[in-house]
Amino acid sequence: MKCPFCNNENIRVIDSRPAEDNNAIRRRRQCEACGRRFTTYEKIETIPLMVVKKDETREPYDRSKIEAGVLLACHKRPVSTQDINHLVDEVENEVFNAEKEVSTTRIGNLVMDKLKELDEVAYVRFSSVYREFKDVNTFLKELEKLYKGRK
Repeated sequence: MKCPFCNNENIRVIDSRPAEDNNAIRRRRQCEACGRRFTTYEKIETIPLMVVKKDETREPYDRSKIEAGVLLACHKRPVSTQDINHLVDEVENEVFNAEKEVSTTRIGNLVMDKLKELDEVAYVRFSSVYREFKDVNTFLKELEKLYKGRK
């Protein structure tokens, strides 16, 4: 940090406090050389994660879309809200540790993997919508794979 008045690098922080609904820190600083004071703000740098859809269009990542899909799949199942939040948190952590862009296919597969461990009925519900099952045979094939995996 340099003084905006004299470009000296010896700056002292004399006061810090939260700003902007605790999303930033406001710091009062004083230059050791010229004695002038100035204010700086520190914010977390956020670069939005972009989701690449099947048609190659891009949109900003939206956690609520994953939550809505998982909630629908878990409707009337013995899955707690805490378990759902934990599942979405795990998916989100893996997605944000990846690149700056992530495909809907990757997100969907992560959700299915986590749901398979959490609740098999919710997994089948989610995968039937996500994979767009066309008929009962496709549905039965998925159930057979799930059943063989349990043995």
